[in-house]
Amino acid sequence: MPTITVTRDILYERLGCTFTEEEFEDECFDFGIELDDVVQENGITKFKIDIPANRYDLLCVEGLSRAMNVFRERSKAPRFIVKPSRETMTVDDSVKSVRPYCVAAVLRDITFTEEIYNSFILLQDKLHQNIGRERSLVSIGTHDLDTIQGPFTYKATPPEEIKFRPLNQDTVMTANEMFEKFKQTYLKPYLQILEGSPVYPIITDANGVVLSLPPIINGEHSKITLSTKNIFIEITAKDREKAKIVLDTICTMFSEHCLDQFSCEAVEIVTSSGSVTTPKMGYRTEVCSAKEMCLKSGITDLSPDDVANLLCRMYLPSKCQGDEVSVEIGPTRHDILHQCDIEEDVAIAYGYNNITKQIPDIYTIGTEQEVNKLTDSVREELARAGFTEVLTFSLCSRDDISTNLRIPKAIDNAVQIANPKTFEFQVVRTQLLPGILKTVSCNRKMPLPLKLFEVNDIVIKEEDADTGCKNLRNVCALYCGKTSGFEVVHGVLDRLMMALNEKNYSIQQSSDPMFFSGRGADVLLGSKKIGHLGILHPEVLEKFEISLPCSVLEINLEPLI
Repeated sequence: MPTITVTRDILYERLGCTFTEEEFEDECFDFGIELDDVVQENGITKFKIDIPANRYDLLCVEGLSRAMNVFRERSKAPRFIVKPSRETMTVDDSVKSVRPYCVAAVLRDITFTEEIYNSFILLQDKLHQNIGRERSLVSIGTHDLDTIQGPFTYKATPPEEIKFRPLNQDTVMTANEMFEKFKQTYLKPYLQILEGSPVYPIITDANGVVLSLPPIINGEHSKITLSTKNIFIEITAKDREKAKIVLDTICTMFSEHCLDQFSCEAVEIVTSSGSVTTPKMGYRTEVCSAKEMCLKSGITDLSPDDVANLLCRMYLPSKCQGDEVSVEIGPTRHDILHQCDIEEDVAIAYGYNNITKQIPDIYTIGTEQEVNKLTDSVREELARAGFTEVLTFSLCSRDDISTNLRIPKAIDNAVQIANPKTFEFQVVRTQLLPGILKTVSCNRKMPLPLKLFEVNDIVIKEEDADTGCKNLRNVCALYCGKTSGFEVVHGVLDRLMMALNEKNYSIQQSSDPMFFSGRGADVLLGSKKIGHLGILHPEVLEKFEISLPCSVLEINLEPLI
């Protein structure tokens, strides 16, 4: 859930009244947002407000105050207008391999104050972080239109051929020089989006001036200032729909500061397959049953007219049509995908606290899952046996479950993370043992012996499962001391089986490479293997930087249910 910071006095001015902190917190709750914190910055009171992740229209003070005023019935939702195109953007086929989509718009005769300018920049940052996924899917470029000349071109060029003066820099640089310099700045996380690509995307004007190198940085030449009157907005993306949403959001939020309020100018986007104009800022209509919406919301006392009035408060202009409600969904409400989203807004406008509590018609009794009952019993038994429970990460490195345990082929059965951020979190664990060994490694100065256990899920591949994998509930117990302690973990196995009243188990010698030769055994339930126990091989201990002998027991609990 994104959090925005707004100046209290500016927000109150736009809302047309003031509140105590408690009153404003209640207003936020009624509207479906949350006042997270109140802070002082240089003597100025600011609110930190949590916004639903899909409400992009609330990510700046303009959108938040406008929506709250509509909710409080101080104003009506404005109607947005797109004027005919006067500018053109040509999208070259060379960008298809890097960032294939581009949309654009123009805001004319806008008036900036310092507060509006800061809000304009902050909205772009929030959109980059949220729907733009840290610029990997969508990136925004805004330019002073009076300093550049159309038509504009979006193309991809080898980095050594790109040369311009980046935003807030003093010198002209090539793309490679920029990347080297920006590795020491806040732009470092974004460089990996383009690094390794033979070509980088750029946007140029009719004179060849480079406007931006998306998604990294804009050019200093077209920098926006407080005196800027006309803004050229370009959005480049890997997802066309997200690009349209971002463009609609910026235009609908800041067109209110234009001379002709709530209007923007379209830009013609020319590609090899044809041309379109953006933004569309379109409206669509959904017709919903008032009775059905109330029923699903748990509301029993509303007429269709009442439902339509509630939706009008939620920035969804609506009209009653007999027993149905016609709902108009505008360019600020891209979060409305289905009737259930409209039903949610009915409940918010009605007030969750005003919905009468009802006993469900269907009588059911909830019970604890059997595997969780068994898990709690095993935890209690191991705790009574003097073992300490640990909770380790579900993710680990590829080596931890394979080569470090002397089982290289184990990686074939592991679920791997597509884009791991660190070497420590590359796969989902297939055993609990690596996490416990890391715990021992980090607690070598603790008094001996160390007796640790964990009862938790592992994940292995399963071709027949819908997800291609399945969870298994395992228990792992480890003894680390001056002696191997094999008899301790063997005793733990016997104690668990006795507590679970399970007599049909046995152990037989195994050749598992993680154990000393002749010091490892498989645990069988009937004729089915459910786990193993033994003394860990010195090479395994060395990989985890443990200098003392360790014995381990790990079994799957689910066959014991």
